[in-house]
Amino acid sequence: MKVATIALYQFVRIENLPELRAELKQKCLDWGFKGTILIAPEGINCFLFGPLGELEAFREYIRAELKLPVLPSWKVNFCTHSPFNRMMVKIKKEIIPMGDPDIRPEEFTAPYLPPAELKTWMDEKRDFLLLDTRNDYEIAVGTFEGAKDLGISHFRDFTRATQGLPESAKDQPIVTFCTGGIRCEKAAALLVKQGFKNVYQLEGGILKYFEDCKDAHYQGQCFVFDWRLAVDGNLNPQSDQSQERPPGTKGRHL
Repeated sequence: MKVATIALYQFVRIENLPELRAELKQKCLDWGFKGTILIAPEGINCFLFGPLGELEAFREYIRAELKLPVLPSWKVNFCTHSPFNRMMVKIKKEIIPMGDPDIRPEEFTAPYLPPAELKTWMDEKRDFLLLDTRNDYEIAVGTFEGAKDLGISHFRDFTRATQGLPESAKDQPIVTFCTGGIRCEKAAALLVKQGFKNVYQLEGGILKYFEDCKDAHYQGQCFVFDWRLAVDGNLNPQSDQSQERPPGTKGRHL
């Protein structure tokens, strides 16, 4: 029996939060999962460990329960043990804290830029701003060549940090990126709201880029919020598993 951890998110309006929380908790216990699920009026964010077949059934259940036209995107990592000790389902104000109620990715966000197209832009040395929306401790592990670092320690600081972007960037192509895509959904929408006219977001984040393009134009490794700590361009875990991660980052995936 194959077991794995999965990261899954979806921005979608949810109204029956208490009822959904109870149903999700029971489903996950029935399927033998461990992990964390966050639900909020803006959507759902999951990080789970369990048998692969049951995880696939859970993905289909989420699609049906939230009335999604297609299966939500997810990341699968095969492993032999659970990084979690229990199963938790929490109701939050936001699944990704930004603090701006006007940013609603389920209604609007910037267009996606496929990884292969981003690589082409970098190959051709096009004039665009590549904006890293992650935290400073993540960027210290690795990032794209020439990417703009906003110097934030938490995504809640992103709105304030963008005020320091040059006025000339309002007309410049901007590509936002993060680990798996979820932060970019909000980051890109915020930039559009602030008047930036040509905004894109990297489809699937760095992890999808690694799947499609390996580590081309990427320096270092990608920090991840699970037992692997970081992965290289081939999605292999870093060799030194003795390193400590920043406090409060275990079990998160952004």
